[in-house]
Amino acid sequence: MAMPAVQRRWTARDVRELIAESPLQSPRYELVNGELLVTPSPGGPHQNAVLALAAALREYLQKYPVGHVYVSPFDVELESELIVQPDVFVVPMDEARRLVTELPARKLLVATEVVSPTSGRHDRVTKRPHYQDHVPETWIIDLDARLFERWQPNDQRPAILLDELVWLAPGAPEAFRLGLPRYFRECFNEPAV
Repeated sequence: MAMPAVQRRWTARDVRELIAESPLQSPRYELVNGELLVTPSPGGPHQNAVLALAAALREYLQKYPVGHVYVSPFDVELESELIVQPDVFVVPMDEARRLVTELPARKLLVATEVVSPTSGRHDRVTKRPHYQDHVPETWIIDLDARLFERWQPNDQRPAILLDELVWLAPGAPEAFRLGLPRYFRECFNEPAV
């Protein structure tokens, strides 16, 4: 459940201090438009969704090393006074090399959020426009509806994907392909059909 904290205008410095003081990686702290978003630990299907997507992207990016995949908790600052932690994201290789010694991530190729019933507003309404301003691909995964929303810069509405996600990473000779029915079965630990 992502919930705004006490009504006050938070700064990136305030949020960095909260993150530094948190010995565990939960709750997750994010900052969007001066609002502190606090998210508790996710459940099983959410974790399965993150891990399955990250594994598929990692396999693709090992074959075509044009980027590197990360999962949160991991701070991303696409603009000043914005700290987000996309569930899964891909950075270009120059950014991956920088992230070996320096944080936070600042340049993404893909940002992905897995929504839960309580985080949907923040993932779709609060954070997504910022991703669209800075990231070529934003994927919102709706586990309940078993679909991907695919947003690109300037889109007024997402492409709704039910069968397959196809993404051509910049510089890769072949597209990443993810069969969505199989992916969602994996998220819910359902047997193959």
